[in-house]
Amino acid sequence: MSDPVTPPQSANLAKNRLYLDCYKYMQSDKLALPTIPDVSFKIRRAINDKKANNSKIAKVVQIDPSITARLIKISNSPLYRGRRKIESCPEALTRLGLKVSQNIITAFAMKAVFTAKSHIIRRKMQDLWTHSSYVAAISAVFAHKTPGFDPDRAMLAGLIHDIGVVPILAYADKNADILTHPKDLAETIKELKNDIGIQIIRKWDFPSDFEDVINHSEDWYRDGGPEADYTDIVMISQLHSYIGKIDIKKMPKMDQLPAYKKLAAGHLDADQSINILDQARDEIDHIQQMLS
Repeated sequence: MSDPVTPPQSANLAKNRLYLDCYKYMQSDKLALPTIPDVSFKIRRAINDKKANNSKIAKVVQIDPSITARLIKISNSPLYRGRRKIESCPEALTRLGLKVSQNIITAFAMKAVFTAKSHIIRRKMQDLWTHSSYVAAISAVFAHKTPGFDPDRAMLAGLIHDIGVVPILAYADKNADILTHPKDLAETIKELKNDIGIQIIRKWDFPSDFEDVINHSEDWYRDGGPEADYTDIVMISQLHSYIGKIDIKKMPKMDQLPAYKKLAAGHLDADQSINILDQARDEIDHIQQMLS
């Protein structure tokens, strides 16, 4: 777990039962965290089996026809397209490689985590998924156009950047009576989502650099070193996702951010970056559709 969260200092937090409950259970490792989707777990286990080959792994993947179809589809997309069209699961695994396939399949299966029963919380889960999948799609396209980055890893990083919100929404879904003020949920998410997100990443045994994605994807002026990383990719993708949705005066100027400067220095065309939502719209929509 990351560094302990400071107990509530403000009067609002001290009265916020959702925050107090989630904080207490998080600190004692008793907060219900989402489990990695079953199909993703089985495929990861098969891929990591040293005795497995593409044919055996394909049999596991093909248990889920939807995952199989989307894996084939993305292997033919501009992100990975080769000289000939891929038409089978084993061929897709060969073209993409097992580690790439593992990341992509995990991303495809991730939507199962974003569920709730009550109408209000279900809507918030849907909004969270829409935002996360949009950031993931932009991240994949950025990574495809920037040397040194893998689109599949960037897509997964984009998907999980707000994963810590899920257990908070899930707890609110089961305990609606503790929400006494409309701001309770927003306050709790702001205070706890990063620490809870890191707990989930560690539970799922995801790459350790994804912890930086969770902690710093909205830390606009972060400078993590001389080289760009996946946090920078997700951060700039987030800013692009806000265009047309948030008052531009409330957003930092992109060309002044360390992340943007490092990505541009990595030969990402500046004009293409600023206009990525227009220039890469078809590919972004394509990835979003596959994630959904």
